[in-house]
Amino acid sequence: MRISILTILLSACLPATSQNPVKALADGAEVRLLADGFAFTEGPAADKDGNVYFTDQPNDKILKWNVNEQKLSVFSDKTGRANGLFFDQEDNLLSCSDMDNEMWKWSANGNHKTLITNYDNKKLNGPNDLWVAPSGGIYFTDPLYPRNYWTRDKAMQQDGQHVYYITPDYKHVIRIAADLKQPNGIIGTPDGKRLYVADIGAGKTYVYDIQPDATLSDKRLFCEMGSDGMTIDRNGNIYLTGRGVTVFNPSGEKIAHIPVKAKWTANVCFGGANGNTLFITASEFLYSIDL
Repeated sequence: MRISILTILLSACLPATSQNPVKALADGAEVRLLADGFAFTEGPAADKDGNVYFTDQPNDKILKWNVNEQKLSVFSDKTGRANGLFFDQEDNLLSCSDMDNEMWKWSANGNHKTLITNYDNKKLNGPNDLWVAPSGGIYFTDPLYPRNYWTRDKAMQQDGQHVYYITPDYKHVIRIAADLKQPNGIIGTPDGKRLYVADIGAGKTYVYDIQPDATLSDKRLFCEMGSDGMTIDRNGNIYLTGRGVTVFNPSGEKIAHIPVKAKWTANVCFGGANGNTLFITASEFLYSIDL
């Protein structure tokens, strides 16, 4: 299936000082269906070769899309109900595994170890999405989405829905943002200087400055839209999800919308041989589009 997006909004431009319009999409780009038949896809992340891993959380699977072979395989079918994924600098896969509200680290052969199990001796609500900073520290969101597969208490475990940081040695979990309603999608800039957090409960996305000690400062509104997942491109444009994919330039101005044929678009990442293909997890589907 291919979905034409020739009518996508591309008229928005950079601030008046620029002579060139923002262009997020390749000429003639189309959304392409790669795979379907899943229960609910989430958490796409690309390895160093551009292969994309994503989760089918209701079926407790992490799947791999091989970009060279254009072929799907199962990476693991015992994932702790993995949701968000991200690769660290050593190409280890990290997962927000919310069966027991933990963070896992995977090796290439599919073995894993548990990195964190709690904050302040209490279970987390349910780690949802994550970003690995250049330092190796991990930022993650912890909203509450009660799961039908939980056999334990489904009530909120912490005193709110917050953002946390795991130190590079994995020994300490620090609460770094406690002023959001329901944080969900999260991404940082490649230089490690700014962190974007989507407050899906408030319908807003915020940006923070990252301090040398990994704490956050100068919270400010980025745009009036929340998001399930998110990513960033080489030009600093931010991609938010929900009803399709909406693209904002670094100033928080909407510059494009990519319609996706699905009830809900959950998450996005860049991958492929050249890193310029956007992979989209949306309900039962995995899509891609060249940018």
